[in-house]
Amino acid sequence: MSRIGRMPIAVPAGVTVTIAENNQVTVKGPKGTLERVLPAEMEIRQEGDEIIVSRPNDLKKMKSLHGLTRTLINNMVIGVTEGYTKELEINGVGYRASKSGKKLTLNLGYSHPVEMTDPEGLEAVVDGNKITVKGIDKEKVGQYAAEIRSKRAPEPYKGKGIKYADEVIRRKVGKTGKK
Repeated sequence: MSRIGRMPIAVPAGVTVTIAENNQVTVKGPKGTLERVLPAEMEIRQEGDEIIVSRPNDLKKMKSLHGLTRTLINNMVIGVTEGYTKELEINGVGYRASKSGKKLTLNLGYSHPVEMTDPEGLEAVVDGNKITVKGIDKEKVGQYAAEIRSKRAPEPYKGKGIKYADEVIRRKVGKTGKK
C-alpha cells in the first residue's frame, strides 16, 4: 500500500473541497481557488473533514498515481490556506534586481537588463539581493522561480548568479599558475 496515498487529507476550517465528475477537484480557501483534473482511475471521496484517495487495483501505474493524486490535493489545500514561497539570492558584483508594478528587472552582467513579468496569481518581491516568489499554486511558484534562476544560473568558480536560498553551490578550484 502507498504510505503517502493512504494517509487522509485533513481539510481545515474555511476550506471547501468540491469533487466533480472526471475527478475535477476544486479547492476554495481564504487565499483563493485552485482547480485541477486528477487521474480518473483514482477514487476521491470526502468523509467529514477528511479526503480519502483510494486506488482500484495494485498495478504499478495505479500505485504511482495513488501517492501523486493524494499529494496534489494536499498541495492545493496547503496553497489556499498558507500559500507557497520560494526564495532566491543574487550573488555577484553589479548584479541587481528591481521591481516596478508587475515587472521584475534583473541586471545580471549582460549588455541589457532582463525584464520578466509576474505570471497570473504570482508575485515576486525584491528585498536587496533577495527575490521571494509567492503564490498559491506550488507548481507555478516553483516554475517561475526556476525561470528567474535560469536567467543567470550560479557558476562554480566564484558562485556568481541567481541561486535558491537553500541551494549549496559546489565550488571548484580555479587555474593554477605555471612553475
